[in-house]
Amino acid sequence: MQEKIEKLTAELLVKNPQMSTGRAQVWIELLWSDFESTSAKAGYNYRGADYTENLVRQLINSYGDKLHEFAGRNPKYAHLLDASDDMMQ
Repeated sequence: MQEKIEKLTAELLVKNPQMSTGRAQVWIELLWSDFESTSAKAGYNYRGADYTENLVRQLINSYGDKLHEFAGRNPKYAHLLDASDDMMQ
């Protein structure tokens, strides 16, 4: 799974070069775990890492260039993704 996280992190960095590598990896890990935990809470069967990887990739393609903007407006993620110290200027 770590290889998938690293691959998705690299894809996010291409889509959003304003992000640091560490911040991009935090985003990927949050998206991954949030999807899997929400699916489990909803009672869905686990579909596997490949399914989750494809979903996170779709999110990167759709919203990757705007993720850094989202964190500041959402209190659920703002404290985890305070970008003041690691966004490239």
